[in-house]
Amino acid sequence: MAIIRSLAFGILVLLNSAMWASATDYTVGDSSGWTTGVDYTKWTSGKIFQVGDNLAFKFVSGAHTVTEVTESDYSSCSTSNAISNSNSAPTTVSLTSAGTRYFICGVPGHCSSGQKLAVTVGGSGSGSTNNTTSPYYTGTYSSASLIPVGFNAVILTGLLLLKFGLFWA
Repeated sequence: MAIIRSLAFGILVLLNSAMWASATDYTVGDSSGWTTGVDYTKWTSGKIFQVGDNLAFKFVSGAHTVTEVTESDYSSCSTSNAISNSNSAPTTVSLTSAGTRYFICGVPGHCSSGQKLAVTVGGSGSGSTNNTTSPYYTGTYSSASLIPVGFNAVILTGLLLLKFGLFWA
């Protein structure tokens, strides 16, 4: 009977480990990277971005920048009120909160020729890209956005092991 308990426990640990590794790393533009001549709207279609995912911007240092901007600056290709800026490659951006994030290349002419990216981030585990929460740093977070995806499964598994472990011979 001890072997069955050990095997069951091992399987549960393995399943929970897989849930912890659920974040996705996206290479912006896939093999093309972060450059001019890529349709980033088309690149985002069909992808579901979640809290905990990462965006990897791969480009030649000095040839491009990754500048996070507001929606209005995204529309006008302006870097005057940049939220963040990086000109070193590669640049990785963690998607830490739900909402829409906007990125442009700050090199003159690049954004206006299409080197811009808008990413809508759903809450952790929500499975939805439609979110109406503010994408900007307001200083308040829901507790759900701070709990890793697999955390609830770990707690549930622990409780089940405690409950059923008492009845195993």
